[in-house]
Amino acid sequence: MTFRRIEPEKLSQAVVRQIEDLILRGVLRPGERLPAERDLSEKLGVSRPSLREAVAHLQDQGLLTARAGSGVFVAEVLGSAFSPALVRLFSTNEDAVFDYIDFRRDLEGLAAERAARMASDTDLKVIDTIYRRMEMAHRKRNPADEARLDAEFHLSIVEASHNVITLHMMRSMFELLREGVFYNRQIMFKQRATRDILLAQHGDINRALQDRDPTAAREAVAAHMDFVARCLKEQQKADKHEAVSQQRLEHEEGRRL
Repeated sequence: MTFRRIEPEKLSQAVVRQIEDLILRGVLRPGERLPAERDLSEKLGVSRPSLREAVAHLQDQGLLTARAGSGVFVAEVLGSAFSPALVRLFSTNEDAVFDYIDFRRDLEGLAAERAARMASDTDLKVIDTIYRRMEMAHRKRNPADEARLDAEFHLSIVEASHNVITLHMMRSMFELLREGVFYNRQIMFKQRATRDILLAQHGDINRALQDRDPTAAREAVAAHMDFVARCLKEQQKADKHEAVSQQRLEHEEGRRL
C-alpha cells in the first residue's frame, strides 16, 4: 500500500471551497456582487494574490464573472429547469398552472415543516423581516412590491429549510413565476379582498415558523396554495366569460354593419 505525503492546503484553495459552499447554500446568489478585493481579502484573512488566484479559478469554473468597471459577481448559474420549448407549452396550457401549484404546495409544505424544526434564529428573523415589509407594501397598496416580497418570503422559507437541492430547484421554478410563465402575481394583488387574505395567510405561515410549529407551518402553506389555486380558477372563468362576451359584441357589430 502506497501512502502519499499530506500537503498543506493552499490559501487560495480554502477560499475557493468557502465561496463554492456559499454559492451552493444560497448565501451568495446569482448576480450578487462580491465585496471589493481589499475588503474581501481582509474578511477572509488572506493575501490579495491568494484571493485573485481563487477568483480566477472560480471564473474558469463558471461560478464567478467579472464585469469591467463594476467588480466580480456570482454567475447566473441557475438557468431554467426546463427547456424553452417546454416553457412555451407551460405558458399555453391551462392545467400546467395547477400542477405547478400542487408541486409547490407539497414541496414548500415540506420546506416549511423542516424550517420550523431546523431554521436558525437568524433564518427566522429574515423571514419575519420580509413579512413586515409585506405589511408595509400592503399599506402602500403597491402590487409590484407585494408580488416581489411574496416571492422573497417563500424563498426565504426554502432557504431556512437548509436543503440545497430544494433551494436551487425552487429558485429555478420561481424564475418561471417571475417571468409570468404560470401566472402574474401582480394581478392577484390588485383586488383589495384578495390582498387582505393573502397577507393574513402569509402571517399565519410566519407565525407558525416563529413558534417553531412544524405541523402548523405545513398546514398554513397548504391553505395558502389552495387559496391561490381557487383564485386562479375564478380568474380563468372570468377571462373566458369576458372573451365570449367580446366575441358576441363583435359579432353583433358586424351584423349591424
